[in-house]
Formats: sequence, structure tokens, C-alpha cells
Amino acid sequence: MAGGAGTRFWPRSRVHTPKQLLALRGGRSLLQETVARVSPPVRRDHVLVVTARAQARAVARQLARRGRGALLVEPEGRNTAAAIALAALHVARRAPEAVLAVLPADHVIDDLPAFRRDLRLALEVAEQSGALVTIGVPPTHAETGYGYIRLGRALPASHGQGAWAAEFIEKPERARAEALVTGGDVLWNSGIFAWRASAILAALRVHLTEVIGPLERAGTGARALAAAYRRLPAVSIDYGVLERAERVAVVRARFRWSDVGSWAAVAALWSGGNGRNALRGRAVSIDSRGCLVGNGRNALRGRAVSIDSRGCLVDSSERLVAVLGVEDLVVVDTPDAILVCHKDRAQDVRLVVDELRRRGLRRYL
Repeated sequence: MAGGAGTRFWPRSRVHTPKQLLALRGGRSLLQETVARVSPPVRRDHVLVVTARAQARAVARQLARRGRGALLVEPEGRNTAAAIALAALHVARRAPEAVLAVLPADHVIDDLPAFRRDLRLALEVAEQSGALVTIGVPPTHAETGYGYIRLGRALPASHGQGAWAAEFIEKPERARAEALVTGGDVLWNSGIFAWRASAILAALRVHLTEVIGPLERAGTGARALAAAYRRLPAVSIDYGVLERAERVAVVRARFRWSDVGSWAAVAALWSGGNGRNALRGRAVSIDSRGCLVGNGRNALRGRAVSIDSRGCLVDSSERLVAVLGVEDLVVVDTPDAILVCHKDRAQDVRLVVDELRRRGLRRYL
């Protein structure tokens, strides 16, 4: 799934270049890393990328070697339930009993062998049990920005990694998140799924008829599909289906995972989570600790000076940016816009995008 707007990474991300198309580490974008990551166990010619029309050209450029058949374009974004329904219908017309792995295109995953083993296990559980399967990540702290899954009874034939989902808990308040992690019987919901095409379509017909019905009636015609999308509700697959379905299984992840949900998460990514300075590009750090000085895609473009500053992230593509005597700031400099915010408010960058849209300043979106 590569259709998100990526508003929390403004001004680096825009409508036509959302987060999944950015190279937040290394030379490849998050989308390109995700596509490479799934093979094996998925055959390379069986990878399908779903995106919205606004990002279709940019996504196609990044998938140039895979051909047009690897891309499925939504007329407009309507959250994950619509994207998954469209993809499941597309696959089911060719192979009704196919087993699908569904992944967001904007996550960062380390320990590739472990990821591939866990994804293969999730696919096996989905095929053998007919359940809807999600991969859950053991929580490392009380995170309020993630959904949690409470574990039920153990799942047979899962090598001790699987369980039935007992409850979905969506983005709890701090106190409850701390209690959940202390209790030890929960996992973070990674948003990575596996299921038979027939199983997810059946669940959609039970729990989200307002999404699957119009799409089934529209078929493959471009005009009919566009008309159907205009009437679809924007609802996530988690809320619309998984929280209501009876047979949902969880596979415990053994790999390191981050949804890189904000600039603050990028700071942890660049530093390796160890609080030390992580300087990228042309950067100078003097008496500074925990500062991130980055340049987006190209290390030769970053120009930053950090003096006696702590816990800062500076992402500068052209101009020299200096931070002096400040703590826990995010500074992102692009040719036409600059963001300055406290790291504690990094999750709220989307509010800036909302305000720009309200004022009609679409050239900055």
C-alpha cells in the first residue's frame, strides 16, 4: 500500500512525493525497500503496488523496472480498507484462493532474514487456517501512537509464535499504554497482514458492505470505479474489519520494526536509538549531544552547524542551517518552506498541512 499522503513529514513530503517515496536512509526510497524486502517469500512478478492517482506517476518512476502491471491505481485515497478491497478483487479475478501479504510501503524493518521467516509463517497460517492474520511487534515502550493487540489462546502449528487476537486497542492514552506494556500480553499492531483473497473479501462483505459493494458493482471500468470511489467512506481495515471479525490471528514478530511516523522517529532511526550525535552531509557539531543533522536524500547537500545543542534534528537540502544552544528541535529546510517544531510535537506536523489547505496555500502542499 503506497497511497498515503505522508502529511507528518511536511515540508519534505508533499502530495506528489509522500513519505513512502522519500529516501529516509540509504539511497532507496521506503517504497523501493519494501518491494525488495518481500521477495522471497513472494515472487517478484507477484508484487502489486496500490497507490492513489495523485502519486501514480512518481510511484511508477520508482517501479520502472517492474512494468505497468505491478501498479494498481485508486482514483483517490480512501484509507486502507478501500485499497485492500480493490487489490483483493483484482487478485481474486485471477486466482480466487490466492494468499495475500499486505504491507504498508513506508515502514523501516531491520533483520531481513527474520522478517522473511515471519512473513512466510503468516502466509502459511493464513492459508491453512483461513484466518485474517496480522504481524504483531513486541512493544519496547508505552507508545500512544500505535494500536495494540491483546493476545488470546495459542495458535496451533505456529511454532509458538502465533495466537488468536483477543482484543484490538486503538492508540491508548499514556496511562493505559503503560499498563498494557506492563501487563505483557499485548503486541503493537504493525499493519502487516496475510490472508486468503477469499477470506478478506468475505469479511468485507460482512463488516464493510459500504466499501466492498460499490467496488464489486463498479468492476474494472475506469469511470465506474471513479464514481464508486467518490461515494466510499474513508475507513481503515483495522477499524472496519479486524476489530469486528471473529477469526483474527497474530504472529509475533522477531524483526526490528518502525513505522517512522514522525520526524522524531527519523531522529531515532539516524542515531540508531542511542542518543549520540548522528551527522549526515556537510555538518559540524560542537559540544552537542543527541543532535541529528541530515540532508534528506543526498549527503552532499546537507549543510548544518550544531553548537551546544541537544536532541535536535536538522534536515537541510540547500542552505546552511545553524542551531545554537537549543534542545529537542526539529528543523527541516526545503527550497520553499521551513519547519521548526519541538520533537514532542512532531506527530502534529499534519496540523500545519491542514492549516495550509484551509488557507488555500496549495502550492505548499
